[in-house]
Amino acid sequence: MAASARAQESPRELARAVLAELIEINTTDSIGDNTAAAEAVARRLKAAGYDADDVQVVVPAPKKGNVVARLKGTGGAPPVVFLAHLDVVEARRGDWTMDPFKLIEKDGYFYGRGTQDIKGDAALLVANMIRLKKEGFKPERDIILALTADEEGGRGPNGVEWLLRNRRSLIDAEFCVNTDSGGGQAEGGKRILYSVQAAEKGYVSFLLTVKNPGGHSSLPVKENAIYDLAAALLRVRDLQFPVQLNDVTRSYFERTAALKEGQEAADRKAAASTPPDEDAAARLSRSPYENALLRTTCVATLLSGGHADNALPQTAQATVNCRALPGTAQSEIETRLREAVGPGVDVGVKFPLRPNPASPPPPAVMGRVEETVRSIWPGLPVIPVMETGGTDGKALRVAGIPTYGIAQMFYDLDDIRAHGQDERIRTSYFYDGLEFGYRLMKALSAR
Repeated sequence: MAASARAQESPRELARAVLAELIEINTTDSIGDNTAAAEAVARRLKAAGYDADDVQVVVPAPKKGNVVARLKGTGGAPPVVFLAHLDVVEARRGDWTMDPFKLIEKDGYFYGRGTQDIKGDAALLVANMIRLKKEGFKPERDIILALTADEEGGRGPNGVEWLLRNRRSLIDAEFCVNTDSGGGQAEGGKRILYSVQAAEKGYVSFLLTVKNPGGHSSLPVKENAIYDLAAALLRVRDLQFPVQLNDVTRSYFERTAALKEGQEAADRKAAASTPPDEDAAARLSRSPYENALLRTTCVATLLSGGHADNALPQTAQATVNCRALPGTAQSEIETRLREAVGPGVDVGVKFPLRPNPASPPPPAVMGRVEETVRSIWPGLPVIPVMETGGTDGKALRVAGIPTYGIAQMFYDLDDIRAHGQDERIRTSYFYDGLEFGYRLMKALSAR
């Protein structure tokens, strides 16, 4: 192999090695160690030439470490921070067809917990920070890399929130690129668009509780806490919030209509009208993703009840998690939920709704993202979107740091496995993301 070819392959080999190392460090909340992953990243960055003062592992609680690194620039403009999280959701070996904490390459995919959410993007950021350092690149803005803990909602301090409260100077920036949202959308391996997250839904959880006197299981009665709660949960299943578009989602449906044909194209145009066409919205809502863009949603996620095999249940409880459209009040969601479950079911707030302001990217940022996308995928549309889940970007926006969701990889809309069994990413998306992330980092670090 020629020397130039080997040089081209080197960043890919590095990125794969970083990904393997991160996947194979368990960073779940139960038994994992986020600090170990942060320290592994710090070792690689220091070995690549970063000064010790520019690579800091900050550990606010045992096993909840964060790593923040800085590639110093000329000071011609304020810093930009590139963000990802190192923690992952739980993954039990028995639920997978393979070891979730071992990177496995098979049939054109990388398998492992975190490949999609989001150790894949974290590995690309690390690899490109090393590549830029070795090249002697001097940006106008300092480039800050922040890989943090507990984005997935662990029992320790959330890394971004803790840094903002206690070490803000480490991550203070003019704006943030959050690789935990946005990114390329594909269907069956065909790239269809590149999305930039400009808003995200809010997160609020309610606890439904039913209490009964109970009694001996040999003398059953119809009044049963588990039955009553089950009936209420079926009503939650059927609860549908009204269609409500904002500037970001209306633009999304208008612009993606041009990418579709026939009825779906017509439905996207009609759903984006004012007021939205309800029949069109109903057809689009058959897709979980489109449904989540169109309205606030609520779903049961946890369930418990009873206290003994031979006793009638005295208490049954369920957690209902709701994802709120920006601008939706918690009280509005709670009112609709209470109306749905009916009398006899107590509705309490388990996790309150926090502010979730939007931050549409300014033309200068969007222009550079578009240029970078089209330098690799000519003609691919770049469209602002609303994130249907939640990210650490919300905390940064509330703190006054505009945050744009710009993941480096594509993902197949028909193969979303984040948080699920046999999580995976296409190897082609990973390696393409390496080059895209490299060009994007250089573009956005300019004045």
